[in-house]
Amino acid sequence: MVDFPVFPDFSQGVPLPSSVFFLTHLLLLLQPGELNSEEVRVVGPGEPILALVGEEVEFSCHLSPYLDAEDMEIRWFRSQTSDVVHLYQGRQELHSQQMAQFRNRTKLIKDYIMDGSVNLQLRGVIPADEGLYGCRFLSSNFSREAVWELEVAGLGSDPHISLEGFKKGDVQLRCSSSGWYPKPQAQWKDHKGQCLPPEMEAIVQDARGLFDLETSVVVQGGSHSNVSCSIQNSLLLQKKEFTIQIADAFLPGSSPWKRAFLGTLVGLPLLLAALMTLALYFLQKQRRCQENLRKQAEKDKERLTAELEWRAAQQYAVDVTLDPASAHRSLEVSEDGKSVSSCTAVPGPVVGDPQRFSEQTCVLSCQRFSAGRHYWEVHVGRRSRWFLGVCLASVPRMGPGHLSPANGYWVMGLWNRCEYFILDPHRVALTLRVPPRCVGIFLDWEAGKLSFFNVSDGSHIFTFTHTFSGTLCAYFRPRAHDGGEHPDPLTICPVPVSRTCILEEDETDSWL
Repeated sequence: MVDFPVFPDFSQGVPLPSSVFFLTHLLLLLQPGELNSEEVRVVGPGEPILALVGEEVEFSCHLSPYLDAEDMEIRWFRSQTSDVVHLYQGRQELHSQQMAQFRNRTKLIKDYIMDGSVNLQLRGVIPADEGLYGCRFLSSNFSREAVWELEVAGLGSDPHISLEGFKKGDVQLRCSSSGWYPKPQAQWKDHKGQCLPPEMEAIVQDARGLFDLETSVVVQGGSHSNVSCSIQNSLLLQKKEFTIQIADAFLPGSSPWKRAFLGTLVGLPLLLAALMTLALYFLQKQRRCQENLRKQAEKDKERLTAELEWRAAQQYAVDVTLDPASAHRSLEVSEDGKSVSSCTAVPGPVVGDPQRFSEQTCVLSCQRFSAGRHYWEVHVGRRSRWFLGVCLASVPRMGPGHLSPANGYWVMGLWNRCEYFILDPHRVALTLRVPPRCVGIFLDWEAGKLSFFNVSDGSHIFTFTHTFSGTLCAYFRPRAHDGGEHPDPLTICPVPVSRTCILEEDETDSWL
């Protein structure tokens, strides 16, 4: 954010020589200084981006420091710059230079290009899109680029179990599902939850790059009342499961006469039941199709509404920095105040410091919020435990602290890598479709709302509603003992801000 000098009031009359001197001085102030090209860098996503098959993903890139990129060449590419995903050159987009794989699938968002910030949307993600990507800014005096990785995942169809037949007096079942990526894992289980060894398993990749799976199992007669088939996506850590119940009365015995008797006994009623079931099936199928269309329309509307809310929140982006004076002694705050991580060696206790948290392994922001709207993003990486949100600036620094709105804390957290929740005041589980690598936080003080967004896919996570009556701070708690394989720091992301947004923030900013 740029601070402009306060100008004198010309309405009161200023002598002509003084006015000329002042205007000359103003022009010198507004004249842009010379920028060393070696200081310019391109900031991209940094961490791998996870996208779902068939959906949309967005890549963001911007120059640091902010420069006008309207007359630059901006090239989005795959592993090498000659593999063009999208090309902006001479103030226009050259679609003819694109790789055939990306034609009619990309959209360049250049609303903030004069600030050096552009986004690229890629529609209809397919497995072939997985891999390295980059963006390069090219001008007459410098060329800089950033690269990142796109990970693709697909959650396949619901498993379907069918009766294949009888094999030596036992029942042979087949389970099938399609549309998975990457290669899924299948598991048969009995009614006690114990694994059953599959008789056969086949995984085939179709022309779209998605995997179809078929697996079969042989169930001994009378040994299992029900059997389940589950298929899991290892990247999304999600699975789909189907359970079938087997009636012992219809399991074939070892003697041929028993099978013949049972076939005669149940054959006619089964035929009549099959006809009735077939009629009900088509009726229910039609109803399910209509219901699925209605639910899909509602989901699309909710997703679009959430994305619009997230983009609207980004207009109120603020520059948040960490206050090292408030940090617990086991935490280490970076010199630029943008990231916090656990110390490898915990220093001795700090005596008589009322600003520092004594037991909570957390740190607050330097900024204070008592009015207005404020948005910031925090990169959480692959940490398995963390808390983010806001708290009252007046919360006690001594003691353990209880994270709930009643005690002045509005936070969401992650535990054991996949358990997302909020505390209000008890733990309430949250269901996220895509694990967030970056979390957006939007505070609307007057409206009494604190919202969390998944920056990885633009979805809304949760919103607290409360009538705020005090000064708030941003709250960061990386958890000293992360327990995961990736103890990444919590890092405040640089968020591009347009000139219009800067003026709006200057008018409503109420930091103390």
